[in-house]
Amino acid sequence: MLAYIGLGSNLDNPKAQLVSALNSLSECNDIEVMTLSSFYKSKPLLDIPGPNYINAVCKIETKLSALDLLEICQQIEDNQHRVRDVKWGSRTIDLDILLYGEQIISNDRLNIPHPEMTNRAFVLVPLFEIEADLKVPLLGSIKGLVDRIDISDLIKL
Repeated sequence: MLAYIGLGSNLDNPKAQLVSALNSLSECNDIEVMTLSSFYKSKPLLDIPGPNYINAVCKIETKLSALDLLEICQQIEDNQHRVRDVKWGSRTIDLDILLYGEQIISNDRLNIPHPEMTNRAFVLVPLFEIEADLKVPLLGSIKGLVDRIDISDLIKL
């Protein structure tokens, strides 16, 4: 199954946090990291105080179910000391499953496509970078989604 994971960090050397999370994904027997976008710098959401974020998106192939992939992502976050005190607050690492094949999933643990992805330039632009012809279930072409969002605050590193 092809899946796309958004990565973000704004604490404790964010670039190194992303690299560490990518290495952890690669070390999982049931995950192959196929493509990685450039890193992008963005401001915190909703002007929540904190340092700027570094974000990226990776394309993976996996034999894991979506929920098992979520478990792996959350385990990586825990291993990198992710604290969940404030929604959209500062964090060492955040791993979001953006897409899981063409599946539409909605339950108390997981929503795919990721419900906030259309509002986030730091997700859409790196996703477009690695998969310009992507069609997002329920939402349309990635190019159309990027064309509708303000990307002026996003800085490619």
